[in-house]
Amino acid sequence: MKLEKLFKPIEADMQAVDALILQRLHSDAGLIKQIAEYIVNAGGKRLRPALVLLSAGALGYGGTRHRELAAIVEFIHTATLLHDDVVDESDLRRSRKTANILFGNAPSVLVGDALYSRSFQMMVDVGDMRVMSILADATNIIAEGEVMQLMNCHNADVDEAHYLQVIRCKTAKLFEASSRLGAIAGGAGPETENRLAGYGNHLGTAFQLIDDVLDYSGSEAETGKHLGDDLAEGKPTLPLIYVMQHGTAEQARCVRQAIEKGGREDFPEVLAAIRATGSLEHARQQAEIEAARAQAAIEALAPSAHKDSLLELASFAVARTF
Repeated sequence: MKLEKLFKPIEADMQAVDALILQRLHSDAGLIKQIAEYIVNAGGKRLRPALVLLSAGALGYGGTRHRELAAIVEFIHTATLLHDDVVDESDLRRSRKTANILFGNAPSVLVGDALYSRSFQMMVDVGDMRVMSILADATNIIAEGEVMQLMNCHNADVDEAHYLQVIRCKTAKLFEASSRLGAIAGGAGPETENRLAGYGNHLGTAFQLIDDVLDYSGSEAETGKHLGDDLAEGKPTLPLIYVMQHGTAEQARCVRQAIEKGGREDFPEVLAAIRATGSLEHARQQAEIEAARAQAAIEALAPSAHKDSLLELASFAVARTF
């Protein structure tokens, strides 16, 4: 399943959004444009802007206002990537060196700030207080989620419920906001808007769960990231939490030690425990449940190519290998 096929109904819109993004990246401070273009052109999936466009299209919207909203969402997402890579001390994203490695931490943080502020300038241009409220709330919740994740690093006592709370804030919230914005652009009533927002939330949760699975099972060539990055940072993700809850005492001790210590020294032993306990299968099952909930949320939408893409996108979120 390829994203190009799923995005076929919005192909022209996506091209227009890409052009708009490049246009709005202009700055008298050349480093802003240089770093931002490096990230934007790195071959990301563009899922969040696609959600805006597909959600609006599924409601029969035929205008162009949703393109501006899609570009705003991508600016916010790009800003979070710049900041995340600095916080996580990452050196690889999408098979390329991260901006913080190439340009330094300070420029990456400052350009991230510039992209956040540019997104809010674009919101003002849209001139819709509801849009501004949704994106302001989403941006704040994403930041809170990142802080919660930071506080959880090296904490082996995090349980599954708290883990899910964090990913619903730091990842799923922007998916939710994206599909809600598409619903608003498409003139949805409150019930349909909430259904599309719920779709985005469940989709984003499934997407992050699979990201966490791929950190222990993916191909570095496909994911564009180092395997075991989460463990190196001491992040207690669902595969690790499951081992501590359902593995042997020795397996639980090994994972707990690895989380508390961080680094990659214990990666082979942790990976063996993950495989022995079926924790990746459990995490994937949870992702499949979230994807099914996403699909159920939009079942009542009228048939359309856009709706079909939304349904298939939920399947893609679970089946993907990158």
